[in-house]
Amino acid sequence: MIEYGGSGDPSRSLALLWRTTERQSRGAKPALTVDRIVRAAIELADQEGLAALSMRRVAEQLGVGTMSIYTHVPGKGELLDVMVDTVYGETTRPDMDGRSWRERLDQVARENLALYSRHPWLLHVQTTRPPLGPNLIAKYDYELRAVTVTGLSEVEMDAVLTLVLQYVHGAARVSVEKTQAERVTGMTDNDWWAAHQPFLAQIGDAEKYPVAATVGATAGAAFDGTIDPDFAFEFGLSRLLDGIEVFVSRSADRPSRPAP
Repeated sequence: MIEYGGSGDPSRSLALLWRTTERQSRGAKPALTVDRIVRAAIELADQEGLAALSMRRVAEQLGVGTMSIYTHVPGKGELLDVMVDTVYGETTRPDMDGRSWRERLDQVARENLALYSRHPWLLHVQTTRPPLGPNLIAKYDYELRAVTVTGLSEVEMDAVLTLVLQYVHGAARVSVEKTQAERVTGMTDNDWWAAHQPFLAQIGDAEKYPVAATVGATAGAAFDGTIDPDFAFEFGLSRLLDGIEVFVSRSADRPSRPAP
């Protein structure tokens, strides 16, 4: 199931994201607030996935009537935008001074992987039209600082960050899907291989597919299954940063453009 960020009314989403219309009470704090609603929605999505997310279910989670939710949040589209922006605020952002751009990008990658691990439903939110909230902008600004020391152009800096974030998104899907497959099927990778082992000799013709047979058997034994998400992440991130390092080095050798 894929949900699309930015599908709500822009003016209402932005008002919620920046809390420009939430009323401030001088007396006792109201029993229901946007923050409480969003937190309940995030907890629901964490526990049951985006398929379970609805205004009615959030209301049940809070023990209130569904219509009372609508007095604070106009709809599911706007709610999803605020959920995404809220969890974006969870990434830690240590001081980058004195660290190389490679160390900085490594930190950015690991923080985003951890974010997907805490909130797997994020993998099912399409954010090419991102929620333009305070946490997203702060996250983007911080993560761009990882490559400010590279000498790349602004467009190249944005492209490098996008490349790293897209890599993490793909790596996180592998890790999350492996965990979910075991939970849903009740079968570990070892169980799955044991069940299929008797049939491998019939379909895995080593003479016809010699490379697949050799590499598959060796990798399967090394990973004790089809794939080790941790190894795959570490290997892929290192190779990705190696490639960026080559690009940064070549960019440093480019002649500077004359001033207009």
